[in-house]
Amino acid sequence: MADVDEGRERERSFGDNGRKDGSRGERGGRDARNRDGQSGSRGGGSRRGEGRGRDGERRRDGGRNGRRGDGRRGEGRGRDGDRRRGRGGVRHDRSNPRREGFREDRMAQKEQEPDLPQGLEVSDLDPSVLQDLKVLSKDNAERVAKHMLMATDLLYDDPKLALQHARAAKNRAGRVGVVRETNGVVAYHAGEWKEALSELRAARRISGGPGLLAVMADAERGLGRPEKALELGRSPEARELDEAGQIELAIVLAGARHDLGQHESAVAQLQRLNPSLDSQGFEHARLSYAYADALLATGEKAEAKRWFEHVAKIDVDGMTDASERVAELG
Repeated sequence: MADVDEGRERERSFGDNGRKDGSRGERGGRDARNRDGQSGSRGGGSRRGEGRGRDGERRRDGGRNGRRGDGRRGEGRGRDGDRRRGRGGVRHDRSNPRREGFREDRMAQKEQEPDLPQGLEVSDLDPSVLQDLKVLSKDNAERVAKHMLMATDLLYDDPKLALQHARAAKNRAGRVGVVRETNGVVAYHAGEWKEALSELRAARRISGGPGLLAVMADAERGLGRPEKALELGRSPEARELDEAGQIELAIVLAGARHDLGQHESAVAQLQRLNPSLDSQGFEHARLSYAYADALLATGEKAEAKRWFEHVAKIDVDGMTDASERVAELG
């Protein structure tokens, strides 16, 4: 949801909630990048002490550092595959936008909203998100935008308060797809798996497209339902994902296989994406990391080390803990 260099932005991918894989979280609505970097990794390769799951075991997440969620904060995939959150628009009648806005204003008054600090600039949001908010009254759209910005900025420092802001935005603009998606992603980061699933499903109904399947699948894992995560991987929507989305989903599905004790199947799940020792780029570094971790789980220590070495080589920004994994394997 904001701005920073590409490497830092990729650092956090949805993954801070103790799950074992690496999905792509997203900041609700800012430009494809976030202010301080983000995606939130799931830990498997965290260099900040975040590499362990809820049970203390190392998370299998494709090696992201930082937090869970998205990959880049706030990125989502719209119907055209664009990663910016706002792409997937919402069906609405623009002939009378203020009517819905006033209705949402009245609904919001029934809920106690968290305070909004002075100085927030709604222009920090992706222009396509601001466009979607035009179905609301001007004043309401501005407040929704500010709550979305706060949800973004607080996502990792205070996920519970971030969720309050995301819910406030939803209460005011529940018919806008990107607002529901933002609520879903923030709920995911806060560990509210059921809410995350409900909101992301609603966003997909409103906006169309595959939605944030990797986040949804990982939320199913959070609920202790790895089989449901695997079902999402077999859904028609999974075939609509672009390469980066397919990688994120594959990493989560491999994690679901690990949850079930099916380590060989986790290896096979990742092999479908054709991991290569000649690959480059952060997404492929994460795929290679998850593949190395899966190989290690099957007892293939030497081969796993070779893949961790590959990750350490191409992870020029040090976003994973691949170098430490290599050292551990001797």
